[in-house]
Amino acid sequence: MSFQAYLDVIEDKTGKTPRQLVEEAEAKGFGEAGVKAGAILEWLKDEYGLGRGHGMALVHVLKNGPTISDKHVGSGGTHADASTELWLDGKASKPQP
Repeated sequence: MSFQAYLDVIEDKTGKTPRQLVEEAEAKGFGEAGVKAGAILEWLKDEYGLGRGHGMALVHVLKNGPTISDKHVGSGGTHADASTELWLDGKASKPQP
């Protein structure tokens, strides 16, 4: 599953775009330096029923922004992403390649 696919599934499971969840997390103080991933994962599990894998994808975006490594970009493998920039504004508004 690509990184973007994880974010798309998060939207399906929660009914919120990744950007909305990041904003909610920041409002709860989870975007501040020193906040451990475990606290964020616990919130995502309790509030939205997200598991560790999907939760860690959101933790990455919260801590690092929408840019990912180019390791799998264009690789054609199961983890391949189209770009190093993740789309956070919802599947319905995502530009098609």
